[in-house]
Amino acid sequence: MAEKPKLHYFNARGRMESTRWLLAAAGVEFEEIYIKSPEDLDKLRNDGYLMFQQVPMVEIDGMKLVQTRAILNYIASKYNLYGKDIKERALIDMYTEGIADLGEMILHLPICPPQEKDAKVALIKEKTKNRYLPAFEKVSETVHALTLKAFYENRLGETILSLIPTL
Repeated sequence: MAEKPKLHYFNARGRMESTRWLLAAAGVEFEEIYIKSPEDLDKLRNDGYLMFQQVPMVEIDGMKLVQTRAILNYIASKYNLYGKDIKERALIDMYTEGIADLGEMILHLPICPPQEKDAKVALIKEKTKNRYLPAFEKVSETVHALTLKAFYENRLGETILSLIPTL
């Protein structure tokens, strides 16, 4: 039996969360190795495991993969979750990039200056409601819309997605 993938990241959702979800969707158990100190991160860097000196990093199939999209593409391809042809893969990539754009806005909230935080949250909510969710709604029958709903409700702290009834 193949060894479980090992996910190296902080004890947080961040850039590793989509990898966790994709592995779960594929039915793959994985091990989490949390980076608890600067020394833990330095060890990964000094051992030459982090091509760009940053995490996330996933150990799988004898490789140490870095960069979120590369990790996701590998896992999706390995477990046949990356479309049946080039057109499906392109569609998957478009939605993935949209989710990544929205995720980037949310990911930067913790480092946002306090005086700008309310405006940033309002902008994220507006873009979520008017730009991203309408696009996701168009494919709600073919994507795991409830997963998207839970993800963004959890991130934004309220049920703004109730504005889009088909999600």
